[in-house]
Amino acid sequence: MRNLPADLAALLAMVVTTNVTVFAPVIRATPLRIVFGLAFVLFVPGYAFVAALYPMAGEPVVGAGFESADAASGTDSVRSGPDGLERIVLSLGLGLAVVPLVGLVLNFTPWGIRLVPIAIALSGVTLVSIAVAAVRRWNLPVDERFRVPYREWIAAGRATALKPNTRADAAVNAVLAISILIAVGSVGYAVAVPQPSEQFSAVYLLTEDDDGALVADDFPTEFVSGESGELILGIDNNEHRTTEYTVVVVEQNVSVDGNETVVHDQRELERLETRLSHDETWHHPYEFEPTMTGENVRVA
Repeated sequence: MRNLPADLAALLAMVVTTNVTVFAPVIRATPLRIVFGLAFVLFVPGYAFVAALYPMAGEPVVGAGFESADAASGTDSVRSGPDGLERIVLSLGLGLAVVPLVGLVLNFTPWGIRLVPIAIALSGVTLVSIAVAAVRRWNLPVDERFRVPYREWIAAGRATALKPNTRADAAVNAVLAISILIAVGSVGYAVAVPQPSEQFSAVYLLTEDDDGALVADDFPTEFVSGESGELILGIDNNEHRTTEYTVVVVEQNVSVDGNETVVHDQRELERLETRLSHDETWHHPYEFEPTMTGENVRVA
């Protein structure tokens, strides 16, 4: 672990931290889960994959104070991998490619696309990529290994921020710093204080097909006197609060006049009650037996 390159060690720490924020009982209810989850999904697997593919350093980046040691000393090295900004762009692109592929594979497994399988699969892919990247770097000469030039970037950023060449550069630096603070603050506020989503309840009827699956189809349309039928009553609570529901089953004698249905007689068959928490679903098999006869009788 002591010999693990700094960027790979940071990836390993990110994997552990993200899993803690996602699964830890108290922390998973905080905005940290969203922050680390987004950063992990969008960047970490892609960067680990790029690191495994390209263990060698790239061409020196000349300009803006980001010159590498080779460029400063005038020496040449054999370099064949991307460097700096190229790795970041490749990491984002590969991240957007790897994550859907993992989801596609999980879709054809018994576990499906759910939180726990996705977190475990992405963590596994990332850890394997980190291990491959570390081994491939260790097998290279020290001067050919990719490394993140933290010191050079910090020194260049400090020189640019604290010792601008002109007043215009100083103004641009100030505007950039303020813009970054506003952007970070806006994102932080949006994560910490999410807007309430739409509140609604979904009420529906289902039947059971030959395979035992619940479908919104094949509803019974004809009954013989004394014959009963069965439906599945369904309710989804998305009210963001615990809600009490009452389902009233009525039998109606109706007539149809154009697009208008007129109820001539109505009889209550049963009244069912349930209490659901937010995001809770209620499926209740209900067997009913109509008491009216005729062509224009319906159950609602």
